[in-house]
Amino acid sequence: MLKAARTYVALVDGFNRGLGRIIMYGVLVMAGILLWSSISKTFFNPSLWTLEVAQFAMVTYYVLGGPYSIQMGSNVRMDLFYAEWSHKKKAWFDAFTVLLLIFYLGILLYGAVGSTAYSLGYFGMEPFVFFKDLILAFVTGGPSRASELIGYIERSPTAWRPYLWPIKFVMILGFFLMLLQCVSELIKDIARLQGEEI
Repeated sequence: MLKAARTYVALVDGFNRGLGRIIMYGVLVMAGILLWSSISKTFFNPSLWTLEVAQFAMVTYYVLGGPYSIQMGSNVRMDLFYAEWSHKKKAWFDAFTVLLLIFYLGILLYGAVGSTAYSLGYFGMEPFVFFKDLILAFVTGGPSRASELIGYIERSPTAWRPYLWPIKFVMILGFFLMLLQCVSELIKDIARLQGEEI
């Protein structure tokens, strides 16, 4: 196997393993938020922010924990036939299904980029061009120049009304990291087909 492929797998797996180990404590964050929600509803005035922050924490936990879940093979799988197959047959099947997953994640990533651009006030049809222009404006002119490109910023229609672009950016990051992890899994499957282990 090429040294570049081994380096890629080591870097992506190492980063996603570290991030996944940190993100798994997000369950405690969600439990704390929901505990405070119960306490505030019982003894004080109910907090407006708890439900949405718990939802945002759950999305962050799920999306940023996805690459680690893919890496550990802890995703749901029908083992009725798969468990009895040879290692080579499993590698063929895994390589095929990871290609389907890469396609699906590519569509999700494209949708997340468009949705995030929309939440920043861009209503055109080329969200990648918008982000390229936004980054270029920020690098060359600073925050004031970048803010000229941003339109009406989308907010949640609830009483608390938080901005939605931060959680949408988390979704972009999570889908991108899952794509990187899927490519890593594909490289490992190809190596297994060649009789190697990475």
